[in-house]
Amino acid sequence: MDRHSVLPMNPAMPVRATRPIAGKRMPPIADTAAVKQMRKMNRGIVTAFGAIGIAQALKIFTHKAVTGKWDWRPLFTTGGMPSSHSAGVSALATYVASNRGARHTETAVAVVLATIVMYDAQGIRRHTGEIAKLVNDLEDNFVKLSGEFPSLKYEEQEKELKELLGHQPLEVLAGALFGGALGLVSAKIENREREIEHARGIYPDYLDERN
Repeated sequence: MDRHSVLPMNPAMPVRATRPIAGKRMPPIADTAAVKQMRKMNRGIVTAFGAIGIAQALKIFTHKAVTGKWDWRPLFTTGGMPSSHSAGVSALATYVASNRGARHTETAVAVVLATIVMYDAQGIRRHTGEIAKLVNDLEDNFVKLSGEFPSLKYEEQEKELKELLGHQPLEVLAGALFGGALGLVSAKIENREREIEHARGIYPDYLDERN
């Protein structure tokens, strides 16, 4: 037996090849299916939340373009251009579809989730925000009337309802396109890293699980 060869304790368990670092041989690490799935799941989470964070930051610039004023508050709002919710779910769906294939169950789950979130953003949430705006306007009118007619007693609310809850269809579309592009880039980068690692023999047993 060659002194540099390494045998796994369990022949059925695949072993990840390692490279010597600073003259030392690293111990073999079992590249199990659980490790592979964890690696993919983490990249998907980073992709989705990265899209959400970048989309939220972009709202500052779109707000400046519309109003002409710099304001950091859109960074923490649920409305505005582009939709960060749409960006996140679209990035995740595109990433999963690129890695797993269009016919995989995980792709179906991600696409259905993205569809529901985007429909809700430009549907129910947007209408809820419009209703909140009407309620706030109605309260302002009551305050004015109570000032003109002292006999009409009205106690003003301490805090107005949130009006910026949902998105216009264009905002949802912009978020979906941005998220889809980011998800595709993330998948391409991961595939490229996988090809490099496979060529170097770091993960010789890494199989493409899209089928």
